[in-house]
Amino acid sequence: MGKKTKTPSKSSSKDKPVEATPTKAMDVDTKPSKSTAAETAPSTTFVSPLAVPLANEKLAKATYKVLKKASKHKHVRRGVKEVVKSLRKGSKGLVVMAGNVAPMDVISHLPVLCEDNTVPYVFIPSKADLGASCMTKRPTCVVMLVPGGKTGTDPGIADYKSDYAELLESVAKLHA
Repeated sequence: MGKKTKTPSKSSSKDKPVEATPTKAMDVDTKPSKSTAAETAPSTTFVSPLAVPLANEKLAKATYKVLKKASKHKHVRRGVKEVVKSLRKGSKGLVVMAGNVAPMDVISHLPVLCEDNTVPYVFIPSKADLGASCMTKRPTCVVMLVPGGKTGTDPGIADYKSDYAELLESVAKLHA
C-alpha cells in the first residue's frame, strides 16, 4: 500500500513544448502610400446652419492662437453659463462659439445677447478645437475672450494685444 505512481494521461496543449517553425513575413508595405486628395482633405463635420458668421480656416487658426495666449493669463470665460453671466454684467470682449453644437438650442440665444450688448461674436467649426485652444481637455461650446481679465487692467494683455486687434477687425468684416 505505498504510493501509486501517476500514469500519464492526455496532456493539455499547455504542457507540450511548442516548436518554432519558420514563417513567412507578412506582405506589409513599409513605404508610405501615395495619398489622394480625398484622404488629405479635412474631414467634414456637421456645422449648424445657424452658425453665421462662420470663420474660415485662416480666421479660425488666428482665433485659436489668440485664445491660447489669453487663456495663459486667465482672460477667457468658458461655457454657456459663465459667458451669459459676463455678458449680463456688461463685460466687453469677443465671443467665440462652436458651430457643431448639438442641440443648437444650447447656444442659440447667445448671438442675440451679443448683439444687444454690442459684443462681437464669431462661430468656428469645432467645439473640440475650441476647447483645446483654451488649454482644456474638454470640448467647449462657447468662450468669451475678455482682454485684461476680470479687472480689465491685467498687464498680461500686452502678450496678445496686436493679435487681438487684428482678430476683432477680421470679425467685424464678417459681420459687414
